Amino acid sequence: MADHTASKLNPDTHLILDQQLLRLPYELLRKNFKVAQLSVERDSTAVKQSLKDTAQACLNNSSTPDEVLKNLDSMIARMRGLKRKLAACAEEEKRLQSHSQARVRHLGELYSMQSLDDVKYEAWSRTRLDRLLVDYMLRNGYVQSATALAQEKQIEELVDTGTFMQMGKIRDSLRNGRVNEVLAWCTENKKELRRMGSKLEFMVRFQQYIELVRTRDQAKLQDAIVHAKKYLLPSKDLYPSEVKQAAGLLAFPPEAGLAIYTNLYAAHRWEDLAKLFMETHNTLLSIPAVPLLHIALSAGLSALKTPSCHSSHLSSSASPSSSSSITSSVCPICSTELNALARNVPYANHTSSRVDPDAVLLPNSRVYGRAKLEDYSRKAGLDKGFVKDLTTGMVFEIANAKKVYIS
Repeated sequence: MADHTASKLNPDTHLILDQQLLRLPYELLRKNFKVAQLSVERDSTAVKQSLKDTAQACLNNSSTPDEVLKNLDSMIARMRGLKRKLAACAEEEKRLQSHSQARVRHLGELYSMQSLDDVKYEAWSRTRLDRLLVDYMLRNGYVQSATALAQEKQIEELVDTGTFMQMGKIRDSLRNGRVNEVLAWCTENKKELRRMGSKLEFMVRFQQYIELVRTRDQAKLQDAIVHAKKYLLPSKDLYPSEVKQAAGLLAFPPEAGLAIYTNLYAAHRWEDLAKLFMETHNTLLSIPAVPLLHIALSAGLSALKTPSCHSSHLSSSASPSSSSSITSSVCPICSTELNALARNVPYANHTSSRVDPDAVLLPNSRVYGRAKLEDYSRKAGLDKGFVKDLTTGMVFEIANAKKVYIS
């Protein structure tokens, strides 16, 4: 009889992996609202103050009609600029809401399926696999391939191409030794980064200081001191060791040979900054630190992995004609492609066992529950003391069966 419990679909377990699908549009909507709110507050405050000053000047007869008209034109131009900004925010909000609706519909399809054997579930799983592949490619910089796949599979609203493209541009600029893009991003998200306790902006400013000191040019050294007073010293209580190292750099050039300062001058710091930016970006937008494909693959490997999959005895004694070779072709974990990948994956945590508590081993090396064998044999009309293999139909004496213990 088929195991209906194993094939029953539980949508809630799928949503654990797909939280980002709904969370990221929400975070972007919240960010978009804050941008609109800040623009309204800043521009409305400026216009009100300008209007108040102009009215006061008119009452005091301290400004000419031309000056008043100039001020009014300036206020009108500013409000028109605000209108354009709000129109752009409204368009972005409309796009994000459309994405959210598409994703809710996509996840809602799970609740119309009852079984993992449903044809609809197979199609849904293929769409999810396409999403995971696009996510993986976007994170690793394969933007064109990711975009082409999303367009071909018509899942543009289910993936976050724009967000990862922006992240990739800033990451690549850091790898190339440029900081303007990341500093602009830090300014845009200043409040959130401060609330998170992020050290990204400080480390970028620290790297700017290092590049100024590296030249050993007197004018650049003066600029480095001014830069340190403005951007590094205010954070001396938060990052005391970095500030002390910054002061020491003035006395030790790159060729000094001291390990601590040689490390500060090292080129790999730009790559470290790029990684720090990606970690901060993902944390800010509630994006998982690793690709979703890795999470899904790790879960699948863990569920299938057994101690025998990495047995040194099997790997050393297996031959093309041996039974272990046949087993390897059937077991995904034992396959050449996945064996090394699954080596460091933990075993699954099974909270319940599906093995019969009274398992016995028949002479033909098949294992069944003793009670199940005896019940089946009684219904089959066999003599007492004999049992029939449920699969092959072979008959054996129950006395020849051996008790099996799970270890």
